[in-house]
Amino acid sequence: MNQPSSTAPSTPAQPDSICYLTREQSVHPLDLALHNQLAQWTGGISPASVILAWLDWGLHLSFAPGKQMELQRLWQQQMAEWPLFLGQALQNSTTQPEAGDDKRYSHTGWSAWPYNALAKSFLQNQAWWDSATTGVRGVQSHHENVVSFMARQWLDVLSPVNYPALNPEVLETARNTQGTSLQHGMQHWMHDVAEAVQQKLQADAKVQDLPYQPGRDVALTEGNVVFRNQLIELIHYRPLSPNTYAEPVLIVPSWIMKFYILDLSPHNSMVRYLLEQGHQVFMISWKNPDAADRDLGMNDYLESGLFAALQQVSEITQHAAIHATGYCLGGTLLAIGAAALAKRQSDNYAPKLASISLLAAQTDFSEPGELGLFIDESQLAMLDALMWKQGYLDGKQMGASFQLLNSRDLIWSRIMRHYMLGEEDTTNDLMSWNADTTRMPYRMHSEYLQHLFLHNDLAQGRYLYEGQPLHLQDIQVPLYVVGTVKDHVSPWKSVFKIHQLTDTTVDFILASGGHNAGIISEPGHAHRSYQLGATSTHGAIKPDAESWLKTAETVTGSWWEHWHLWLAKNSSAAKSAAQQADTAASLGAAPGTYVMMR
Repeated sequence: MNQPSSTAPSTPAQPDSICYLTREQSVHPLDLALHNQLAQWTGGISPASVILAWLDWGLHLSFAPGKQMELQRLWQQQMAEWPLFLGQALQNSTTQPEAGDDKRYSHTGWSAWPYNALAKSFLQNQAWWDSATTGVRGVQSHHENVVSFMARQWLDVLSPVNYPALNPEVLETARNTQGTSLQHGMQHWMHDVAEAVQQKLQADAKVQDLPYQPGRDVALTEGNVVFRNQLIELIHYRPLSPNTYAEPVLIVPSWIMKFYILDLSPHNSMVRYLLEQGHQVFMISWKNPDAADRDLGMNDYLESGLFAALQQVSEITQHAAIHATGYCLGGTLLAIGAAALAKRQSDNYAPKLASISLLAAQTDFSEPGELGLFIDESQLAMLDALMWKQGYLDGKQMGASFQLLNSRDLIWSRIMRHYMLGEEDTTNDLMSWNADTTRMPYRMHSEYLQHLFLHNDLAQGRYLYEGQPLHLQDIQVPLYVVGTVKDHVSPWKSVFKIHQLTDTTVDFILASGGHNAGIISEPGHAHRSYQLGATSTHGAIKPDAESWLKTAETVTGSWWEHWHLWLAKNSSAAKSAAQQADTAASLGAAPGTYVMMR
């Protein structure tokens, strides 16, 4: 195993030739300069990608008379509903619009005239465009998703909910408060504008303004930093039980987020829960990279990150087998590393794995969900140009993409409540963590988008490490895999595909909630549940997601409890006296220094 170097790679000098090297391709500097400007104007969205998607859809629709007839019939059906609707309205009948899961129209005011007519008209338009942008034969799947997504975004801009004079909830609240709700909304808007200007002028304002700060309000579990290199700090947490399992738990969080999502407040800290159950826990804390780290790649994250941490944990615990746990992209990295380690089973010096737990982590990216909207060759060329000048992708740039994916709740609903209803923004530890953004090095971000999202090299057996392709089939230790029902980042059916890529024991859990809230699901949390089915064993026929779902059992409560029992089952039967971290070798107290980096 390659040992991590002790110094960060230096920033390469800009070449004097007429071409620059980006993603192993030679690119003229004029092209990079133009793409960089376009990316800043469009927020990183490739105009060429968008235009191609609309052309693909429009041309195929123009040659689809059958689809056109279906849309015409749908329009006629919608128009035929209006005479009855208007007749009921003239009789002062109230009719709540059929909004499905769109909670924006749940207020009773939308059932009265003329607001029910506005809502009905909007919802009919939304249904028509959904039908128009999907199911057109011949359109590339990616292009269909882009067109459908953009149509939804434009329609959401035009929703009557967003206009005070057309929104009965806003008008009723303004009447009841004698206009103070609108006054407060204006004050909120002026405050947010001023804060945005201040953050533009003062780059370090972000962390100072966090309502929940690591080490003070969150990330409070006691421990010590026991290892540090140019990429990670390794935290060894202090035991909270007198006896512990021999096999430690190493948690590998995603580097696109701060690690303390798994150690939030004491009541919902996954780290604290594991410690209380008698597990030894280690955590990787990734450095927040800057321009000097532009050439850190996926292999650096594998060797100086995962492998370095595994080696340290193995040495500290006297070469005990490790329960390795990866969250989101950290889980993808863990799967890659586990496949690489499986090739070295005869290496007595390589760390040994007792099990692997993958939490909302994809290994097959053929169906990456709505994130795939932003991934194609044109988009990657635009992102390359955006990152090339600054050397990294800024967390705010990435955060804007995630907001777009759930714009109805994260953008438009907030605008209505904060600015039109004058309500104060509520915050909690998870929301504060979400605002504590991180950066991603230019090279690493390009590599994982290209090799994982775009070409799906890991699932196809083409992902190279040390010149050799890796195969997830080589993994022989038990797998515990968690997907979440409402995950826009790692759709659970995509996460489920690990069954088809491995030939080992797999226990799959489908937790309620989304990508973050579904994972942070502590015991006692209201309305939490999970589904589980039969264990998939070595050599057995692998289930598909739909057949698994039909037979899965629903359990009320937190999946953490089931996971703890699974870890215990895959650990040594006898516990030993808790091993305290060596304070003499400590590099500082948890949560360390890297998590504080802006």
